[in-house]
Amino acid sequence: MDTGKIEAIIAPSLGAMGYRVVRVAITGGRRATLQIMAERANDAAMTVEDCADISRTVSALLDVADPIDGAYLLEVSSPGIDRPLVKREDFARFAGHEARVELNAPVDGRKRFRGRLEGIEGDQVRLVVDDTPVAVPFPAITRAKLVLTDELLAAAAAPPLGRTA
Repeated sequence: MDTGKIEAIIAPSLGAMGYRVVRVAITGGRRATLQIMAERANDAAMTVEDCADISRTVSALLDVADPIDGAYLLEVSSPGIDRPLVKREDFARFAGHEARVELNAPVDGRKRFRGRLEGIEGDQVRLVVDDTPVAVPFPAITRAKLVLTDELLAAAAAPPLGRTA
């Protein structure tokens, strides 16, 4: 099952509804689970109603396209405050925040880094780890997420740009 194909099917409709797809994942087991993580394009907080709307839309789209063989469970969620960093734009958007990054191959003898995210240039994600700049190749990242800090909590509590509380 190709998650990229599934994202290509659902992203245009979710975008038209005012959402961004954060991540599409499929977990195995006796019955596959399709996990859709989405957020509001205006950066407002997600609600249960948002997830329900997304679930109904995704169900209808996938019923027509039928990209998944067999039965599966659909799970829709928001990314949360300590969200995963999946796309290139995530690494630029959340520059200045602390992140945890895991790689499939070592850089400077390490596969795991935790530090302040400085953004992305070309194929290199830039971090500052223990006051030392580090560049890790974006294609080598297997998992990355924001770390829950006071600064991240404060940023999440602030109204999105262009909106007032």
